[in-house]
Amino acid sequence: MKEVLLATVAGMLVGILFKFLKLPLPAPPVFSAVMGVVGVWFGGKIVEYIMQMMQN
Repeated sequence: MKEVLLATVAGMLVGILFKFLKLPLPAPPVFSAVMGVVGVWFGGKIVEYIMQMMQN
């Protein structure tokens, strides 16, 4: 949980910095892009689980 909190705070700080510098945000502009990243992460977790089950 600490890792998630630190990542969130770091992301917020980057967003604040970019807005102060009047730069475009370095993040996907739409929710579907964010969900694509979540899907990639979730797919990797599924493969890890399947590989672990096959080793037992």
